[in-house]
Amino acid sequence: MDTQFQDRLNRLRRERGLSQEDLAEVVGVTRQAVQKWESGASRPDMDNLAALARYFGVTLDHLVLGRDPGTGSPPGGGQTVINNYYHPSLWEYEYKSERTLWGLPLVHIHLKNNSLVRAKGIIAVGNVAVGLVSVGIFSVGVLSFGVLALGVLALGCLAAGVLSAGGIAAGVVAAGGFAFGWLGLGGIVYAVYGAGGVVAASQIALGGVAEAPLAIGRAVQGQTAIQLPEAGPLSPETREMIRQALAEALGGRHRWLEALLRALCGG
Repeated sequence: MDTQFQDRLNRLRRERGLSQEDLAEVVGVTRQAVQKWESGASRPDMDNLAALARYFGVTLDHLVLGRDPGTGSPPGGGQTVINNYYHPSLWEYEYKSERTLWGLPLVHIHLKNNSLVRAKGIIAVGNVAVGLVSVGIFSVGVLSFGVLALGVLALGCLAAGVLSAGGIAAGVVAAGGFAFGWLGLGGIVYAVYGAGGVVAASQIALGGVAEAPLAIGRAVQGQTAIQLPEAGPLSPETREMIRQALAEALGGRHRWLEALLRALCGG
């Protein structure tokens, strides 16, 4: 009795009177690929497994695991395997909820190893995720979380959105190791208004190193430059200077921003 996938594949091919080259043409691969499958040197991916099962008229359980049709168990008993088949290069999982909203499943989860498959739903989780709430390697949504995240609120290694946070962040308000935006907060910042370690801004910069028309920090360069002490609290004179400079630069606009920048520099 066949106990290995490669043995079952070899037997099914021979029963059909096919050569390895014939089977390769049916599936759409090379003869060398079929030869490797039958020798156990490699495994077909999920798409090719499905094509093989359809052609031979057997289930994936039978083709891959050797389960007898209708029994749910491998021949001769043995350990039960969940999710049909697991192999490091072939794993895949997909779930779609029956409930929908605006024509989209409420929840769509689609994950696959070594492949970029898409999940699209109100809540989407996948290699590529698109939804109101999305989580994935590549993620797009209103609330987006991922390695590369795009959204109104985006959080990821690379994040872009109205509000974004990540290793590299770009947005109206951006916070991260590298931050780019209207308001930037982070280690290295390029923004209209910025605060962080090293900051270059078109209007106001607050940082250890700051360059802008109004620059506040320990190493500063700008039309108006206010140098802060290396340590210790700010003097009342310095606090007043910062208050006046921020009020003049902002011209009475963005009171919340003025309050935030004053708080960040201890003024």
